[in-house]
Amino acid sequence: MKFTCTIEINKPKDHVVKLFADPKYLSNYQDNFISKELISGNEAENGAMSRMLYKMGKGEMELIETIIENKLPDSFFAEYHHKHMDNTMLCTFEALSYDTTRYSSEINYTAFRGFIPKTMALFFPSVFKKQVNKWLVNFKNFAESH
Repeated sequence: MKFTCTIEINKPKDHVVKLFADPKYLSNYQDNFISKELISGNEAENGAMSRMLYKMGKGEMELIETIIENKLPDSFFAEYHHKHMDNTMLCTFEALSYDTTRYSSEINYTAFRGFIPKTMALFFPSVFKKQVNKWLVNFKNFAESH
């Protein structure tokens, strides 16, 4: 399953990318974000792996992020592994004018494991896109207020 979500942010590209690239801001726009911890490699470099934790109900959800290609300020490409699914994310940033930036996020789910994730992907694929769109809107609001 593959889809792209795009939003225009009323801030210069360098400002938008600076906020995107700094993990200390993740909790400002990703719901239920707890932490991001480098587990191998050098932070923000190709091949770096990080453990990302999110609150889910009474428990936690763990993702492992592996940076495939960091070409910021233009693009960021990473793979995310969860026990129930794998996906890649390509984020691109384009200056539309001095103070407007287009932020696009292309998501490609490459594996679903387990009955519930497979069923969700098959019958309710819009749920996945809706979550990405929500985080883009949250990021836009955060970036424009900082």
